[in-house]
Amino acid sequence: MRHHLPRLHYLWLGALFSLIASAAWGQNQMSPGQRNLACGSPTSLDDGWVTAAPESAGMDGERLCTIAARLQLTGSEVHSVVVVRHGKLVFEQYFPGLDQPWGEKEARHEFTPTTRHDMRSASKSVTSLLVGIAIDHKLIASADESVVKFFPEYQVVKQAGWDAITIRQLLTMSSGIKWDETLGWSDPRNDEPHLAFDPDPLGYVLSKPIAAPPDTLWVYNGGGTDLLGSILERASGKKLEAFAREALFGPLDVTDFEWKNYPRNGKPAAAAGLRLRPRDAAKIGQLVLNRGTWNGKPIVSADWIEKSITPRFQAAGYFGGTMFYGYQWWIGRSLARGKEVQWVAAFGWGGQRIFVAPEFDLVMVTTASQYGKPKEGLAAMDILANVVLPAALDKH
Repeated sequence: MRHHLPRLHYLWLGALFSLIASAAWGQNQMSPGQRNLACGSPTSLDDGWVTAAPESAGMDGERLCTIAARLQLTGSEVHSVVVVRHGKLVFEQYFPGLDQPWGEKEARHEFTPTTRHDMRSASKSVTSLLVGIAIDHKLIASADESVVKFFPEYQVVKQAGWDAITIRQLLTMSSGIKWDETLGWSDPRNDEPHLAFDPDPLGYVLSKPIAAPPDTLWVYNGGGTDLLGSILERASGKKLEAFAREALFGPLDVTDFEWKNYPRNGKPAAAAGLRLRPRDAAKIGQLVLNRGTWNGKPIVSADWIEKSITPRFQAAGYFGGTMFYGYQWWIGRSLARGKEVQWVAAFGWGGQRIFVAPEFDLVMVTTASQYGKPKEGLAAMDILANVVLPAALDKH
């Protein structure tokens, strides 16, 4: 029996091929030494990145040039795509669109290589790196330190079982704290809004009952990450943003970033408040790929990186239960040209993604405004699996 595709499907395919062919034709018209900004040739800035043509890093530049057309057809609301291969920035492309940065009204924005973007929960992965740096510098004895040790003034509000919870269990989201941030934002049972609106969010988290013994139940919990941010402040004697600048972003040659506090209570939003340029977010991925070094400089120990990206729990209830969780890092896989490719990633609400694919010596970053959308984050997965990984012609 023959199956006939609907006419609309033919039209869709025709539009896709036309857009892709047009993009590839534009790239082919460039002379060999000329960079084609329309096809994602990276801008040279004094920010520590070495920029290069995709082909010099073993990537198919024509395939990368199809990203804009693919995103246009899917209406994905992606604002940036950045690709790093073999330690070199080989592709970046930015798209205008609606966005609602932290604390602002939704408006149309133009995005460029020097525009900061909300990273949302990708901030959690950066907080984990900062915990590792604090342990490396002996500001914190180890990840097995008791959490309540850092909050002696809350002894009267802590519930039974809190004495057994460690920093490691906050990192892996296996503390056993009774917590739910999957409900609607206006639902009073949603714990997450309390971090922003309670006058004492630390007291709110530390007064939560314990629902399960530590290390037995994985529950996504931004309150635990905010506790980690406060532990960093107390251990370092510095505000979270200042410690991050001194210990992480300064050594990474990141000069333009912001780490928001909650406006109602002034507490650091360790779980969601980081704003970065996408090409600076790619440095976070490269740091993990390099096992803690940037341009030959050690920033966080290789041991901490290894512990952070080791699968520790099934991320039950998230992404169909197909991903694992480490120290505030996601571990998953993609199918690219019939080959399974393992990666680790930082995920942020709305489509913020930092992917690290060690086998291909590759980092990919996306920023987007898919907040609360049914297909949130799918564009990044699609671009990674169907464009960027297949464009990697050689292997590390």
